[in-house]
Amino acid sequence: MIDAVIFDKDGTLFDFRASWGGWTKRLLEELAGGDAQVLTALAGAARFDLATLDFAADSPIIANPMPEIAEALGQHLPGQSLDEIMERMNAVSMVAPQTPAVDLPAVLGALKARGLVLGLATNDTEAPARQHLADAGVLELFDFVAGCDSGWGGKPAPGQLLAFVAQGGFSPDRVAMVGDSLHDLDAGRAAGMHAVAVLTGIATADDLAPHADVVLRDIGGLAAWIDGLNRV
Repeated sequence: MIDAVIFDKDGTLFDFRASWGGWTKRLLEELAGGDAQVLTALAGAARFDLATLDFAADSPIIANPMPEIAEALGQHLPGQSLDEIMERMNAVSMVAPQTPAVDLPAVLGALKARGLVLGLATNDTEAPARQHLADAGVLELFDFVAGCDSGWGGKPAPGQLLAFVAQGGFSPDRVAMVGDSLHDLDAGRAAGMHAVAVLTGIATADDLAPHADVVLRDIGGLAAWIDGLNRV
């Protein structure tokens, strides 16, 4: 039986490429301050194509916590502190338009109606995460929202997930962690949870399958998977 589900945000609830390509371009341009050479260096550090707005599979933007992204970019911004870079990242993130991967109110509302407790564990910071959920009309469906700055660290460490379990009094083996990256799946395994992969991020099914109980096209398939699991 599954009692609760904890979701990643970017690439799971929201389509990664559609949501974060424009954000990354705007962020890098703002940080570069009009210096084309610095912009090129930042794009290289981000493993990001400024022309196509696409990400290499190993881009730190995809799954790393915000402080690690800031550190990678900061190597090319000697005049800016990591705190300044983080502040700029958070400001741009707060207003970044998000493209839902599915009809979030319908899909998440149906899961909530089943009696499932819903949580969010993201390597984004907490304030933008809450804003993105609110903008999508689903913040009230979540009983737990944790960012990399919420006090439990970031993924792939399991701190956020274990905090969710502790808050809800769940048995980890009755919780599903749903995400689009190895960071998500590894965190789920480390927390003793089921690991569910979705293909609305950058990683492929071949990348994710060895680390997951199941690979779904998107979170719209989660209810059917839970039904099948509960029948076993």
